[in-house]
Amino acid sequence: MKPRFISDIHLSQSNTELTNAFKRFLNESKEMCTHLFILGDFFEVWIGDDDNSSYHQEIKKELLNFTTNGPKICYMHGNRDFLIGQKFAAETGIEILSDPHTMNINGLKTILSHGDFLCTDDVDYINFRNMVRSDEWKRDFLLKNLDERDTIANSLRDDSKNATSQKSLANTDVSPNTLNTFLAKKNPDIFIHGHTHRPAIHDEDSSIRIVLGDWDEYGWYLTIDEKDYNLKKFKI
Repeated sequence: MKPRFISDIHLSQSNTELTNAFKRFLNESKEMCTHLFILGDFFEVWIGDDDNSSYHQEIKKELLNFTTNGPKICYMHGNRDFLIGQKFAAETGIEILSDPHTMNINGLKTILSHGDFLCTDDVDYINFRNMVRSDEWKRDFLLKNLDERDTIANSLRDDSKNATSQKSLANTDVSPNTLNTFLAKKNPDIFIHGHTHRPAIHDEDSSIRIVLGDWDEYGWYLTIDEKDYNLKKFKI
């Protein structure tokens, strides 16, 4: 297996430069990997698989071109695109993974996650996460028309940005206690996640924790082969 890992791309129609960078990355990755793992927040916002805008059609076409007779794409929900469903998966050829997801990569027990469930010091966020991830909330939200959903999503996004700007950096990172408990219970060789926008490789006693970067000024991706792992960036 020659996997690549990305997260927190935050694609949106308003950011053409970012969209073009992702398209170039897909084109280059098709010959360089066997699997592409997208660990959440692929889109800046996703309000349902029935939102079939021209921009979403464009991205779905890119994904389908990649997965057709090419590498496999495995996708995991993030906090901004957790409403991506099986219709989107069928239209793009991707596989949706549960969070967390455990797998064997070149003989190493590897756990993948978006990572936001570890941010338990941010109590307001965890409470919000639990609310919007509930089946009842998702069902009620998806029963609304697209305009209503778009208005609600934009309002929630603005509220989130305002709240985050007033929180300390430590409060929006993974909780050390929650992380240590998780790693002790699961005991992975490698733990890969995104969400925090703090790309780094951490030595966590018996595990290596790799935090993927968000795509802003730079794009970030992780490669793993039989000998090494590398967290790389490129100018967008």
